[in-house]
Amino acid sequence: MSAKVLVVEDEEAISQLLAYNLGKEGFTVSISADGDEAMIAVDEQKPDLVLMDWMLPNVSGIELCRRLRTGNDTRDIPVIMLTARGEEDDRVRGLDVGADDYVTKPFSMSELVARMRAVLRRTAPALAGDVATFADIVLDRQLCRVRRGQRDVHLGPTEFRLLDVLMQRPGRVFSREQLLDRVWGQDVYVEIRTVDVHIGRLRKALNRRGDRDPIRTVRSSGYALDETYAG
Repeated sequence: MSAKVLVVEDEEAISQLLAYNLGKEGFTVSISADGDEAMIAVDEQKPDLVLMDWMLPNVSGIELCRRLRTGNDTRDIPVIMLTARGEEDDRVRGLDVGADDYVTKPFSMSELVARMRAVLRRTAPALAGDVATFADIVLDRQLCRVRRGQRDVHLGPTEFRLLDVLMQRPGRVFSREQLLDRVWGQDVYVEIRTVDVHIGRLRKALNRRGDRDPIRTVRSSGYALDETYAG
C-alpha cells in the first residue's frame, strides 16, 4: 500500500516536479494549487500526508495548517511545510501551528523523501515505505537489504534500484525507457540494452535452487513482476 500525499503548491513547475519524483518513490500524489482547493481535496479523499508551501495564494500555508489541525477529521494528518524562509522564528511559527516538519528550499529530493518517511514512521508505520514485499521477496530500503524466503539476496546498487522500481508497481509492465528514467535518471545517457543486462543480473541473484523467476519479460514492451511467476 502506498502513502497518499497531497502536494499544495501554487508554482506548477515545482508541483509537477514533486509529483513526478514522489511518484517514482512509490507515493500516490495529488496536487492542489491553493489552500481552499486543498481543503476540498482533503474532504474528498483524506491524504496520509500533506506537503505544503508556506507562501500560498488566498490562504497561506500557516492558515491551511491551522485549519487542518482544528478539524475533527483532519487534525491527525501529518504536515510538512516547504518554504524559502529559513529564519528560526519562521520555523518555530510553522511548528507552533502544528506542522510535523519543516524543509527549507532549495532541498534535495532524497532529503525530502527521507523526512516524509520519517514522519510517516511516527504516524502510519505501515505506509512509511521502508520495506516492500512481493511474494517471498522482501526489500528493505533503509538497510539496503533484500531477502527471498530465508536467504539474503546480494545485489549491486543498480540491481537494487531496479528491483525497487518493479516492486513499487507489481504487475505493471515497465518499458526499458521507463526503467532507464527511474533507475539511471533522465540526465544520464545509457544504452537501452543496459536494462536487459541488469535484469539478467537481477534474475541470477534472485533465482536459486529452483526458485520461480518473478520477473516477466513482455516482448517488445519491457518487464514486470508477476505473481504467477513468483514462487
